[in-house]
Amino acid sequence: MNKDFGKVAVLMGGPSAEREVSLVSGGAVYEALRARGVDAHGVDVGRDVAKVLLDGGFDRAFIALHGRFGEDGVVQGLCEALELPYTGSGVLGSALAMDKVRSKQVWQAAGLPTPAFALLDEHSDWGLLASELGLPLAVKPVREGSSLGATRVTEAAALPAAYRAARQFDSQVMAEAWIEGEEFTVAILGEQVLPVIRLETPRDFYDYSAKYEADDTHYHCPCGLPAETESTLQALALRAFAALDGRGWGRVDVMRDGAGRPWLLESNTVPGLTGHSLVPMAAQAAGIAFDELVWRILAQTLEARD
Repeated sequence: MNKDFGKVAVLMGGPSAEREVSLVSGGAVYEALRARGVDAHGVDVGRDVAKVLLDGGFDRAFIALHGRFGEDGVVQGLCEALELPYTGSGVLGSALAMDKVRSKQVWQAAGLPTPAFALLDEHSDWGLLASELGLPLAVKPVREGSSLGATRVTEAAALPAAYRAARQFDSQVMAEAWIEGEEFTVAILGEQVLPVIRLETPRDFYDYSAKYEADDTHYHCPCGLPAETESTLQALALRAFAALDGRGWGRVDVMRDGAGRPWLLESNTVPGLTGHSLVPMAAQAAGIAFDELVWRILAQTLEARD
């Protein structure tokens, strides 16, 4: 099958705030593919990426870009225009999942549970916002990943500063009702839903540092839920991913409150593939080694898109 892939561009880096994480993910993908005999080439994505892909004579692309330009439908649209098969979700699925507000609107329309939210601006009535959504609140950029710019707010007086912090990453900022309970993540590989992981961190929430830097974050897989409850959570994640037109592979993050009710937080169409990353962890629990995981994701590019 190696020769079926042809020359593969592993797209990594890019101009987003998640550039450094993407370089680590892309490097891991590159090494795994080369170990399996694939003619893989690392491409640090710049604004000249169209010329690089055309001049390089690539046959397909493995997208390991996180954040804007690579996870929001932009590079996916470029690959479509170049008729270059690529991994993961298409233009619509990528754009929807990257935009937390649109994701939640789609889920609400589909009758799927997601915390209440509001868009913010400099004229927002902070006291009214706290009254309507309750405290604590999560304030975060609408179109950013890895919890960059996100803040847990426990009093209305802190909302303006949290808004300004998030505004540094995106022109659109949202507040979301805080769900007290346990956090879970559900990885999806093709039609297969991988074992659920329960996240535990001593920090206020699973922020950038907890995701990529800290050694005190704990990952529980098995997640500790009864089998039937875990299956229900997996089914919900699959529905949520499909509602956003997610394809190929991805991850859905879910909170479970004290009453056992699940709440959808967000969907990730190009999750991390680093040593701290969750999809490889879930795959390992399912008996899928990292190089096999990467191979399966790339193999999806041999299938015709709708």
